[in-house]
Amino acid sequence: MRPYRPESLAGRGATILGVEGFALSREERDFLRAAAPFGFILFARNIESPEQVRSLCASLRDAAGYNAPVLIDQEGGRVQRLRGPVWREWLPPLEQVTRAGARAEEAMYARYRIIAHELCELGIDANCAPCVDLAQRDTHPFLKNRCYADTPSQVVAAGRAVARGLLDGGVLPVVKHVPGHGGALVDSHHDLPRVERDAASLQVNDFAPFKALADLPMAMTAHIVFPALDSRPATLSQVIVDLIREELDMDGLLMTDDISMKALSGEIGALSRAARAAGCDVVLH
Repeated sequence: MRPYRPESLAGRGATILGVEGFALSREERDFLRAAAPFGFILFARNIESPEQVRSLCASLRDAAGYNAPVLIDQEGGRVQRLRGPVWREWLPPLEQVTRAGARAEEAMYARYRIIAHELCELGIDANCAPCVDLAQRDTHPFLKNRCYADTPSQVVAAGRAVARGLLDGGVLPVVKHVPGHGGALVDSHHDLPRVERDAASLQVNDFAPFKALADLPMAMTAHIVFPALDSRPATLSQVIVDLIREELDMDGLLMTDDISMKALSGEIGALSRAARAAGCDVVLH
């Protein structure tokens, strides 16, 4: 299932954009009509009630002038934009998998099938999950409990269950953070991580879950430098994007992580152009 191919971006801005609040201002509506973005992403600042979210999604699509996809980060645990008491609260993914033990795949499928139902009711099309970064001894705390396991095989099994739960519920999964964020020692929201491992080790460990899940329709890049491969962050590296496409066999839509994260230094427009030049299909801001 690959409904969003790069050629479908013709005539549209290759961006996924956020907005400020619970409803569009006139200025935002005018800007979005002119910008013609590929899609939108919702944050906690956009969430008040089910009726309000449905109305906002409809307004976003009306402003775009077509049935633009609306995305969200609803991993469960620390990263979930829809929260109780209206929506279900979830354990951090790593804790959920650990508690479930031998029934982890079943638990993760059920969890994300429920999440998909909640998203569909609101008019949200895609969820930025599964997060198949490999949990490691020194994975930074901002990411570690968002991972599923510490071996590639366990991560793939849980990630596949997550994707099936979403797809069976009518929501597109976005696998992240390709080609692997688990080796990062710093938080890419604030600093640029460098993963000092050789290429062979990266292929066998960090990159392996993404290759196994290469059939998923959408993926999100990591703002990480892998010095063994290139000096530029993966999001801005043609070398890494070529690896994602050719060695990991991921030929679905490739979107950046938030281009405004402080891991990347420079002006937003220049960074966006660099990401597109490297081979990313869509820039998330």
